[in-house]
Amino acid sequence: MGKLMRVTCGAAFLVAVDIRKGSPNLGRWCGLEVSAENKKQIWAPAGFARGFCALSDWVEIQYLCTGVYDNKGESGILWNDPALGIAWPIPAEEAILSDKDRKAHTLAQWLASPESDHFNY
Repeated sequence: MGKLMRVTCGAAFLVAVDIRKGSPNLGRWCGLEVSAENKKQIWAPAGFARGFCALSDWVEIQYLCTGVYDNKGESGILWNDPALGIAWPIPAEEAILSDKDRKAHTLAQWLASPESDHFNY
């Protein structure tokens, strides 16, 4: 599903990554510092993975989605996959991760999984 992302409290670095098989932009990412003050937003269409890094002690991120959330369809791409080369604004050793984010697959591993077949260009 597509998501329009914005920050309503604090600041965050929001990222969208093209994960569509066959896309000429497969693995390319876009990242932007978004805050309640600058009121910027990022649109991530269906077929794009999304992630964020909090840049303030408290951050609230809101999503406007094109579909209804279903946790059975949830997956993850490793946030620091060297093949993606995302320029996160904090050092890796300072990152605080959820269990889900720690256990995520690289893009190559995810592309080899059957679930990736639902994301074609």
